[in-house]
Amino acid sequence: QSSDGGWFDLQIGIEVNQQKFNLMPYLIKAIKTGGFDTVKQELMIQLDNGVNVGVAKEQVEQIIATISELFNVNAGDAKKGDESLLLSQHQLLQIAQTKQQLSAVLQIDQAPVQWLGVDEIQHKAEAMENINQLDILSPPEGLHAELRPYQQEGYSWLMFLAEHQFHGLLADDMGLGKTLQTLAFIQAQKINDPKVASSLIVAPTSLLGNWAAEAAKFTPRLKVGIMTGPNRQSMYKRFDDYDLIVTSYGIISRDFVDLNQKQIYLLVLDEAQAIKNRKTQLAQIIKKLVAKHRLCLSGTPVENHLGELWSIFDFLMPGFLGSEKQFQQRFQWPIEKASDEHKLAELQTRVAPFILRRTKTKVAKELPDKSEILKFIDLEESQATVYESIRLTMAEEIRQAVKSQQNNQILIGNALLRLRQVCCHPQLVNLKSIEPSVDSAKLNWLLTALPSLVEEGRRILIFSSFTSMLKIIAEELDNLNIDFFQLTGRTPPAKRTEFIEGFQDHQKPVFLISLKAGGAGINLTAADTVIHFDPWWNPAAEQQASDRAHRIGQDKQVFVYKLITRGTVEEKIHQLQMKKQQLADGLLSQRADISAILSEHQWQDMLSPIES
Repeated sequence: QSSDGGWFDLQIGIEVNQQKFNLMPYLIKAIKTGGFDTVKQELMIQLDNGVNVGVAKEQVEQIIATISELFNVNAGDAKKGDESLLLSQHQLLQIAQTKQQLSAVLQIDQAPVQWLGVDEIQHKAEAMENINQLDILSPPEGLHAELRPYQQEGYSWLMFLAEHQFHGLLADDMGLGKTLQTLAFIQAQKINDPKVASSLIVAPTSLLGNWAAEAAKFTPRLKVGIMTGPNRQSMYKRFDDYDLIVTSYGIISRDFVDLNQKQIYLLVLDEAQAIKNRKTQLAQIIKKLVAKHRLCLSGTPVENHLGELWSIFDFLMPGFLGSEKQFQQRFQWPIEKASDEHKLAELQTRVAPFILRRTKTKVAKELPDKSEILKFIDLEESQATVYESIRLTMAEEIRQAVKSQQNNQILIGNALLRLRQVCCHPQLVNLKSIEPSVDSAKLNWLLTALPSLVEEGRRILIFSSFTSMLKIIAEELDNLNIDFFQLTGRTPPAKRTEFIEGFQDHQKPVFLISLKAGGAGINLTAADTVIHFDPWWNPAAEQQASDRAHRIGQDKQVFVYKLITRGTVEEKIHQLQMKKQQLADGLLSQRADISAILSEHQWQDMLSPIES
């Protein structure tokens, strides 16, 4: 029965001798008095007309547990002696999931379970039963990508969730296209209703540029805005003009009041483990944002304990897993402390319709032999300040050299080198004016991604053209207790052979390699993941490095990640590689000098300000 505010008064009705009775008061009374705890085989219920009804314990046990949980969750709102149960829509889904057990209770008269008074909940219950037989939908018009079968399934699942007012967690392995599936869904919603409100993507700062780049590539019809920095206030005036707005978790914390006044159709949390700790201010604030649909993206929704999963579902569907205390008592403690397989299976059954996870191994047949993935990463704010100060200084020096007709190739090369170093990590520049606390966006991305990749069983090669960058990465891997080998030009030949054989024998999951020392001539087919920490002028050198893993003898798909700081010299290098094939051809010789190949216009472009 629907009551005000989207809440429902739950009743469980049975018919005995042509008379209808609501079992709920009797079941709640059994829970409150502890009567069910003493039942060994059969729960005896005396109805108002004096008739005794016996219900076998195993038939009603699951239902009692669910009602007990829901009653205790809402006990604070219940009046003394109240024997009714007021539930939110998400809590009522728990009852829908126990429909088979309810049928068992009602086997007194062999009547099937019927939902009365709330057609919406009946439809939801039926939809949940059929979720494993999803209709696979065609990709939306205007999507500039061919979805693989598992991605088409993911897109269809997202459409299903929206149709039935459900919310979900897309938990595919890293590299399987969570971003693309989400963009396809947003594109479809825009086609279905051109006037639909804006969608809001919340992501780590370093990934804002990647979302914008992926949207421009796959869904160019969508008007996309990045809301960050001091000029973001102007975007609030034009908020409704955008189909998709991308912002950071930090902005959500600072701008909650402004954001909560805007109409949001879809609220997406990328790397949703950011709210895994429900006690943080960020988690508490973001759960208050109002949106019609909610979606979480995370390849690692549970990193330490089940409480993290509860926090994510507390954002998606508040009340669906009960209060935190109830969740701990019913699921978390029995599973984590007592390894209760029954409780684990029960939890899996409850959340299964709302979590879609595919691993690389599971969809291996659908993947190409090698997948290249560009990751556009925004510089950290302090890092961008260092970049701009060096860019301005070096650009002026070069202009003066050009004006006086001096040989400017060395100056240009040095300027570009320093800017590339800042993109990797400001500490590589080795200037006293740079504070040690200045962060690296790409290093932060790497340290977030690596633990997940290692946990998935990935074997990872990390290439950089800067050995000093590999040294910094090595120190961070030590802090994370991730074992690794490291190969540079200074590695003795005997150690080089030992490290290669050790990696091939799966002794350690990560291999740090300088591009020049290990980019060619070695076989590392144990690897299935390659990360180019910084782009190299010579695309052929990058290709050779990737082929250390992707070569004859490799029996797994290889994922190649290229990390590029958005709007910087690194992105301009990538653009040159893509647009100027003659540049790549001219650089096939390792001795080629980039400053000798770039025209005056091109080097000026390389030294232009960071593009937002």
